[in-house]
Amino acid sequence: MDLSCKKEPGRAQVVLYCSVDQEVAEPIVAQFEEQSGIKVLAKYDTEASKTVGLAQRIRAEAAAPAADVFWSGEVFHTIRLAREGLLTQYGGEGVPPLRVAGILPAARGRDALATQGQDGLATFSDPNGYWYGFALRARVIGYNTEKVPAAEAPKSLEDTLDAKWKGRLVMASPAFGTTGGDVASWFAHYGPGRARQILQRLKDNDVRLVSGNSTAVRMVATGQADICFTDTDDICAGQRNGWPVAMNYLHQGADGVLAIPNTAALVKGGPNPENARILMHFLLSAELEQMLAESDSHNSPVHVEVAKKYPQYAIVNPLRVDYARVADFLPEAIKAAREILE
Repeated sequence: MDLSCKKEPGRAQVVLYCSVDQEVAEPIVAQFEEQSGIKVLAKYDTEASKTVGLAQRIRAEAAAPAADVFWSGEVFHTIRLAREGLLTQYGGEGVPPLRVAGILPAARGRDALATQGQDGLATFSDPNGYWYGFALRARVIGYNTEKVPAAEAPKSLEDTLDAKWKGRLVMASPAFGTTGGDVASWFAHYGPGRARQILQRLKDNDVRLVSGNSTAVRMVATGQADICFTDTDDICAGQRNGWPVAMNYLHQGADGVLAIPNTAALVKGGPNPENARILMHFLLSAELEQMLAESDSHNSPVHVEVAKKYPQYAIVNPLRVDYARVADFLPEAIKAAREILE
């Protein structure tokens, strides 16, 4: 029996589907429960099927939705759910005003507002209020500090294609989690032809696919690989454990690194709409971003007042990316990665 979704009669409750690492999300959920008096019935995704599993579950339950709120560790599948009509709008009084337009990451000026799609810049909300972004992570190249000197560690996607890294690189399967979105961003940034060439070069370099980002970092830490593609939070977790790992941003050429926001959205037809809105307001709060910045995940905040407290987590040189365009490429990118890498 899935006890995390067992209802308690007579108590206010809300059903949350969450693809953020459970050990990071649970203290935040507990804080919300204490403040609101609302019981959160949480369903978490597995490392192997990160985000995709819960997105598919929302699709399967469309005729009779079980979830009220979807809190995802990425944005691309959230965009696709919104397009499929499976999310509902959240807006109006009480919505944090910067969420309406989104704001630029630190290196582009945190105090500047950005309009949706302006000059290809990333904005961290849907223009119609179907999802909202916060608490960024970045794609990085993790490396074993005992086997790879810092001066020699690759600093871009192109660097990892060098023959010197043949057989030394691991990455999570692009079918799931942030790796799929990362590969899709190559299709958006470089174009499909060049992206396929990059995948083939990785194949020629004997890249190994593993079950998830944390597994990739663990393999680097234990000497089973020298470098990996992963996210900032997985390296932070490894360093907390005392593992010999460090990271460089996974720059796409000289154009920057993919920054990936968490997203929160209301599931259309969810069973507890009023409580869902209360939870949404909490997820989009400065308090929540501060908790994530101080957690083992060390997410980069987008609320200006929180970002100023944690400049060490600012993402330097974020890629100027249209998240919706990356979401467009997601199916094609995953299919190509499977054909070429598996």
